[in-house]
Amino acid sequence: MPKVKVKSGAKKRFKLTGTGKIKRKHAFKSHILTKKETKQKRNLTKMALVHKSDEPNVKAMLNI
Repeated sequence: MPKVKVKSGAKKRFKLTGTGKIKRKHAFKSHILTKKETKQKRNLTKMALVHKSDEPNVKAMLNI
């Protein structure tokens, strides 16, 4: 039986925490940063958690 592959995009974008939750990065931090406030950019740098309703989809992509 061959190994089940993980989605490459999901592999790069999500990390598991010790308690089994899924961490993600915020969007809107890649370009056009001149019009964004410093406070907004600073808060977008921090990691966030995937919403509970989206966790099954992400876990399916990661084969967890």
